[in-house]
Amino acid sequence: MTDTPVALVTGGGSGIGAAIARRLLADGHRVAVTGRGEERLRAFAAEVAEPDRLLTLPGNAADHAQVRAAVDATVHRFGRLDVAVANAGFATHDTVAEGDPAGWTEMVLTNVLGPALLIRASIDALRATRGRIVLVGSVAGFVPAPGNLYGATKWAVTGLAENTRRQVTEWGVGVTLVAPGRVETPFWDSYGSLPPGHLLTAEQLADSVAWAVRQPEGVDVNTVVVRPVGQPN
Repeated sequence: MTDTPVALVTGGGSGIGAAIARRLLADGHRVAVTGRGEERLRAFAAEVAEPDRLLTLPGNAADHAQVRAAVDATVHRFGRLDVAVANAGFATHDTVAEGDPAGWTEMVLTNVLGPALLIRASIDALRATRGRIVLVGSVAGFVPAPGNLYGATKWAVTGLAENTRRQVTEWGVGVTLVAPGRVETPFWDSYGSLPPGHLLTAEQLADSVAWAVRQPEGVDVNTVVVRPVGQPN
């Protein structure tokens, strides 16, 4: 086992997850990324061109066996795990009163069960390194919106972060919830256009994750809410 830190990022093939992976690679980490899209993972690996420091792992963040296998593969390849970033998630962009329930099960499993599975799968390795869990939440997990089931899943992630912290802090493991406001990512593709006003970039949000990860030993930053200037809610 070397001293070079290792991070695992779920949903790391595009958007915020890919930006987090790039930033951690730039900061000297070895990084494993998971995602459902094998082509996107291959394209990401070709783009960063770091074969010795990057591991791509196709898999479903809401499947316990696949999450466990991803953690095991990361530790087998790199010898350790210091940071687990639960980033995978998506929105159906509809409402509980008027939406289509067909997509809700997958969204709830990915957004809520997925982070819990990553915590469960990675906690032993993180205890060994006194590492950090990072959960990517949302401003929607603090500010209610009419009928927004996606927001309800992010409220669950907000609670999961604090519930987890209260257990694992005794083991020397840090927990950080990073909750972004509007970010310019493929999240908005189904709307056909980006929302009005200034948006954060995925790279700006990745900076916040990297800042939390590089806190000195003994410091646990727990909740980071990051909005673009001009977003009122």
